Amino acid sequence: MNHRLMRCLERIGMALLCALPGGMALAATQVLVISGIGGEAQFDARFAQWSQKVATASATATGDPHRVVTLSGEGARREAVQAALRSAAENLRDGDQFTLVLLGHGSFDGSEYRFNLPGDDITGTELLALLDKIPPTVLQLVVNATSTSGAIAERWVRPYRVVITATRSGTERNAPKFGGYWAEALSSAEADRDKDGTLTAQEAYDFANRKVADAFKSDAAIASEHSRINGTEPSRFVVARLGAGAMFANDAQLLAMRNEQGVIEGRLAQLRAQKAQLSQDEYFDRIEPALVELAKLGVRIDARLAVLGVNTGGTPNAAR
Repeated sequence: MNHRLMRCLERIGMALLCALPGGMALAATQVLVISGIGGEAQFDARFAQWSQKVATASATATGDPHRVVTLSGEGARREAVQAALRSAAENLRDGDQFTLVLLGHGSFDGSEYRFNLPGDDITGTELLALLDKIPPTVLQLVVNATSTSGAIAERWVRPYRVVITATRSGTERNAPKFGGYWAEALSSAEADRDKDGTLTAQEAYDFANRKVADAFKSDAAIASEHSRINGTEPSRFVVARLGAGAMFANDAQLLAMRNEQGVIEGRLAQLRAQKAQLSQDEYFDRIEPALVELAKLGVRIDARLAVLGVNTGGTPNAAR
């Protein structure tokens, strides 16, 4: 194969890395969803429902349901929360992304925030210490959708961490609506403002914030919660995928092919890192098989999506 054709194939391969449904990043995305104690049956049911919706939708962002951990009910005790966050700190690697979603009740005594859990509560100071053990090379998104969550809004922010809270301060104590609308956003085409099939944290926040305002307006009530977003570039966090991208978390064959993508991309990344040490011919000889394999995998993915009734643009065929 001549060098001109090889360069063309390499460019095609790079385009495939960016364009294939479900994403091609080497970096892994992990999500931890924690549903705290409700105190009353209606709140227990509400928080459990929200956490399940968030977890299901988050799997479309991770590409693998096993990368989403949900703690709720008696399973959300303080020790379990600590263990889950310690596990994240131990297993996440450079370039990975981590999202923590807190749903339930929070309290604030003027100096310390507490996330209400079965048994002993966990304090904002403890949660911050656990989050800070995650390497700073891991991008972090924290969505604290509890009452009084605004108490930690600025304190938890880091250059690599965006913090979203349901309230603007520790004095907004009513059970917030924000968590329910955040859960709704993750599967909503309306929330996807640019209609690209990828829902970012900024888009989900804008949707939930708007829905909260609309709900109070509809009830002719004074708003008792005002959400906040703190940190830089919330749009870099993908919190859910719609259309074709979402299928990767719900179909075993697509998930297996996504895993193949990750392996191929790993090989390509290693080869590109060695490019300066290799002759041009040797570099092309090594990279060509991986690029061809990637192109063939793209055809297989498109075929599977067609069987599932989804086109590569993420729009169900039946809707066209």
